[in-house]
Amino acid sequence: MDIYEYAMQMERDGESYYRELSGKAASAGLKNILTMLADAEVKHYDIFRKMKEGEPAQVPDTPILEDVKNVFVKMKEEKDSVISDGSEIDLYKRAQGIEEMTRDFYLEKAEEMKGLPQREVFLKVADEEKRHYLILENIIDFVSRPFNWLENAEWYHLEEY
Repeated sequence: MDIYEYAMQMERDGESYYRELSGKAASAGLKNILTMLADAEVKHYDIFRKMKEGEPAQVPDTPILEDVKNVFVKMKEEKDSVISDGSEIDLYKRAQGIEEMTRDFYLEKAEEMKGLPQREVFLKVADEEKRHYLILENIIDFVSRPFNWLENAEWYHLEEY
């Protein structure tokens, strides 16, 4: 399997996992965020498909962090709380681990790319995977402690990783 096929499969698997998580989410806001993540994986899939077919591919700037932050703000305004027994936290942590592994893979492959445009695409997608990791971190925090989290949703740790 070539690198593009492998990347496409990873993105397809990510999309499926996020759609599965979305179906299990206890809150409309969380469903929305997980659907955004699934849709982002579809965009990544399309980017790698274009690259495989020899078409020019670019990673558009996406405001996913801002969009997700807006969903959390809306959840706070609408008092959309999540009553959780904590069982789904492991699912989110698994997704976070996958995002980290995917990011590392793309960074490694970027170093192997001979062409600058392909290298830049892999680096940008790796950066988006990092954002997904951070979003999942916030979901884990939110589900773990919804009342404190919503009161202090300043997202100070979004740039850490």
